[in-house]
Amino acid sequence: MGPGQTVTVFGAYGHTGRFVVAELRGRGFVPVLSGRDEVKLKALAASYPGLEVRPASVDDANSLDRALDGAAAVVNCAGPFATTAAPVIEAALRTGIPYVDVAAEIEANADTFAHFADRARTTGAVIVPAMAFFGGLGDLLATAAMGDWTTADEAHVAYALNGWQPTEGTRAAGAVSRQRRGGARVVFRNGRLDYRHDDATTLQWPFPEPLGPRAVIGEFTMADVVTIPSHLSVPDVRTYMTAEAARDVSAPGTPAPAAVDDQGRSAQTFLVDVVVRCGGTERRAAARGQDIYAVTAPLAVEAVHRIVTGRTRTVGVASAGEIFDAADFLRALSSHLSVELLR
Repeated sequence: MGPGQTVTVFGAYGHTGRFVVAELRGRGFVPVLSGRDEVKLKALAASYPGLEVRPASVDDANSLDRALDGAAAVVNCAGPFATTAAPVIEAALRTGIPYVDVAAEIEANADTFAHFADRARTTGAVIVPAMAFFGGLGDLLATAAMGDWTTADEAHVAYALNGWQPTEGTRAAGAVSRQRRGGARVVFRNGRLDYRHDDATTLQWPFPEPLGPRAVIGEFTMADVVTIPSHLSVPDVRTYMTAEAARDVSAPGTPAPAAVDDQGRSAQTFLVDVVVRCGGTERRAAARGQDIYAVTAPLAVEAVHRIVTGRTRTVGVASAGEIFDAADFLRALSSHLSVELLR
């Protein structure tokens, strides 16, 4: 099975949800458009004649069950995920279908692992959180870089964005996430999450050429501190963001992303540079592409395709690098990403 199957997209009319709907159609799946706002769903459906609209609310379990009924999988694109993840996961478990989300919220991802791991493993369910640019891509790169290593001393994930124009959903999810952690930064040190209130440092990160060294915010709070250590034996995971992009996303006046091509992508470019170290040896993986929101769609849809066609390595709650063959997954995205592995 695979293409031709229906896949429910919850939050289909959101910025990322629209990319996911388009990617599903491009891969031969039949999206079911779902979310809270029926007016927005019908407006989106007008662009895709023949697609079914199933309004649903996280406060109404029956509506979620109807939205997922008969689908091969569900992709949750509706943030804040602190509010939506658990109810949609519960609906997926009731209807017996795989769940994938694009959450970048650290607390929501940690909650998914903590609250659903045992049930999902026992029942053989598949739940993949953070199957997105933040959380999923870094995990895939770190896993691919590790290769045959069973452990490493540390993993570093550095993001270079030429700018970060946040969507309304990013701002809302970020506000909820910061509120839940009391404004603290979240780091992964000595094998555990640590919440810190001191100021983050600014340092130089040696990005691969032609970009070269750039100023980055050290320990910039990212979902990779949940996804990577969920399955890799790495006691220290550090994340970084270029200083300009960090300022963009926090500034209230930064505009939303604007489309510059027929795919709806913005002009934003990115480079994700991952370094894992063990003893005196270093391995590296890097990915380059365009538009962090748009590239989330092929990540999520490739995950759905592999799940429904049985190309998975485990069941339960699992991050991208654990459940999929990381290097092969990245190769499958060659039309969306340029990936380089240096070992």
